[in-house]
Amino acid sequence: MGKPDINVPIRRAIMFKPINNIKVRIIGAGLAGSEAAYQLLKRGVYVELYDMKPKKFSPAHKSENFAELVCSNSLKSNDLSTASGLLKQELRMLDSLLISVADKVKIPAGSALAVDREKFSELITNKLKSFNNLKIISNEVVDLDLSVPTIIATGPLSSDSFSEYLSHLIGEKHLYFYDAIAPIISYDSIDFNHTFVRDRYNKGESGGDYVNIGLNKEEYFAFHDALIQAETVTLKEFETLKVFEGCMPIEVLAKRGIESLRFGPLKPVGVTDDEGKKPYAVIQLRKEKNNNDSYNIVGFQTNLTFNAQREVISSLPALKNAEFLRYGTMHKNTYINFPKVLNKDFNMKTHKNIFFAGQLSGVEGYVESIASGLVAGLNMFMQLNNHNFIEFGNNTLIGALQNYLCNSNCYNFQPMSVNMGLLSHIAPKTKNKGEKNSQIATQAVNNMKNVIDFNKNMIYL
Repeated sequence: MGKPDINVPIRRAIMFKPINNIKVRIIGAGLAGSEAAYQLLKRGVYVELYDMKPKKFSPAHKSENFAELVCSNSLKSNDLSTASGLLKQELRMLDSLLISVADKVKIPAGSALAVDREKFSELITNKLKSFNNLKIISNEVVDLDLSVPTIIATGPLSSDSFSEYLSHLIGEKHLYFYDAIAPIISYDSIDFNHTFVRDRYNKGESGGDYVNIGLNKEEYFAFHDALIQAETVTLKEFETLKVFEGCMPIEVLAKRGIESLRFGPLKPVGVTDDEGKKPYAVIQLRKEKNNNDSYNIVGFQTNLTFNAQREVISSLPALKNAEFLRYGTMHKNTYINFPKVLNKDFNMKTHKNIFFAGQLSGVEGYVESIASGLVAGLNMFMQLNNHNFIEFGNNTLIGALQNYLCNSNCYNFQPMSVNMGLLSHIAPKTKNKGEKNSQIATQAVNNMKNVIDFNKNMIYL
């Protein structure tokens, strides 16, 4: 069997009339909160959307708009034979607002779905504000009325006051890890005499969406040495910090061994230079916007001081005149112990009308956060109508993610991005990895179609 069927119809939910003036409070207008709000608003539910912006910003947030992307502008692979691509397709089938907008404002990034982050947030904000049954309240929430149906989606950067309240609500201290973001440089400051344009395995739609800086062995060793010796920002808890593997600061990764970067963000696989030669290592730059004015240094999440970032990155000939539009920074991310606190449907075990969504709930990644917001919004709607929650089933990626979250070891729970291993129980008749993943994805898409058809009398036309 070849590539997954991408022609599975995308269903659109009908517009419901308001439900007896019942209101739902959503705390946080990030990715998950915005998706949850859309799922409820289009079904006629009155929504009070709380967000502390623009009165107060977290250390990582800058924009007044909703659904701000504070780290990368990439929603990972769009290839349906990957877990990220499959999850996005399932969300498209369920009429996800955020994935729909991402598709509209995508920018060239090879096989990845990267977006213009400003347009992405702007379009989502405008869409939500177009609903008459939405009330936006720009205040920091410090506690909750537990009698009001509520979706908590304050994200990994929840304010200190609300985090303290949540630690009492759930009966234990939050778990935590540290997260880092990569620097962004201006396009005009790149010396293209020391770069080549090409995508890994030539998967890009335009012949080359990534600007690559190839390093020979000597250059790589020098760069590695500069990284591990560079000055980092000192934080009080760094001696015992927990860092999520997917957002590991590049200098921390470098200290794991001389070859660690070549098996991580600087891996040279699938890339050859203009002479057809494979570099010893490669640094990739990815567009931030369609107008080519800014580039993200892929995989360069960092906790280096600003001066150290300038010194290390400008040591590369291609970036010797790099103009930094945003420096990399590190911040604390909080998340709760999902299997101990929540049911698989994202509502609390102790307070059934309180749902969690987003990275605060224990999912990891942009698309995973969007998925959790969609599920929480749908299930809140079902609960308001006295219907059973939607069973996505373990043969869809969304259902498999729910299964992982609720059945993990509560004594050592760790957030995890989606991966095809979550669907390992689907056993296609092939040993070829590419074919196997394609067959798994095809079956998962068809399973999602069955879920939609089964629930169409309640949700879909």
